[in-house]
Amino acid sequence: MAIGLIIIGDEILSGKRQDKHLPQVISALNARGLQLDWAEYVGDNRERITATLQRSFASGDIVFSTGGIGATPDDHTRQCAAAALNLPLELHTEAKTLIQQRVLDMAAEAGKTVDLNSPDHLQRLKMGEFPQGAALIPNPYNKIPGFAIRQHYFVPGFPVMAWPMIEWVLDTHYSHLFHQQARAEKAVLVYEAIESVLTPLMEALEAEFPLIKVFSLPSVGTTTQRRHIELGVKGDPEQVEAAFIKMLAGLDHFHSEYVPVPLSSDA
Repeated sequence: MAIGLIIIGDEILSGKRQDKHLPQVISALNARGLQLDWAEYVGDNRERITATLQRSFASGDIVFSTGGIGATPDDHTRQCAAAALNLPLELHTEAKTLIQQRVLDMAAEAGKTVDLNSPDHLQRLKMGEFPQGAALIPNPYNKIPGFAIRQHYFVPGFPVMAWPMIEWVLDTHYSHLFHQQARAEKAVLVYEAIESVLTPLMEALEAEFPLIKVFSLPSVGTTTQRRHIELGVKGDPEQVEAAFIKMLAGLDHFHSEYVPVPLSSDA
């Protein structure tokens, strides 16, 4: 089952804010023996967000979406999720209670009273309008929930809220997937190598060992490091070991100069 990430917001694409979600989600997944299969960045454009969600709902993947679930004019994610599924938006009863409780808590902290029927507080309830049939994702930071529907999990753009909410989803709904597939990785730095020369070797390894992938990460070099390619194999531990031995034999055939890269594995 593939896992995807959609990061929504003009502020990311304009450079006003730097995305921190992608590396954090990768780290959270890796810690649980999972990996991210794809990611997309989307601006605050309702048609584009809807089209993106239509594709991802059709994929059957597990998808996390960050950003755009507020109640301001530039927040479109709730509406787009409903449109992508051809479902109406409706105020979730429990979400309404949580939002109102947040309002009351903030008023109490400030020593004020509050009218929950005032226009500004009724506007806050928009944050609890989700596609019909959605479930809630608890928000430990301020109680304002995210929502889940069709293996898609929608959380705020704020990292302090989004990250614990994503981890809650993983631990609550997908712990049965944790560490199910053993993986290993072995690589070397090949100095002054040319990828086109190494490509037949890489193709032969993947053909012989179907449970591994070969990767090639070229570097133009720096003042302290010569030009090189990080060449390696990853996947099933047993096949990685066998493929790595054959890879080194192939490099020796080319009289390549190489040094090992520290082993990385996740059993």
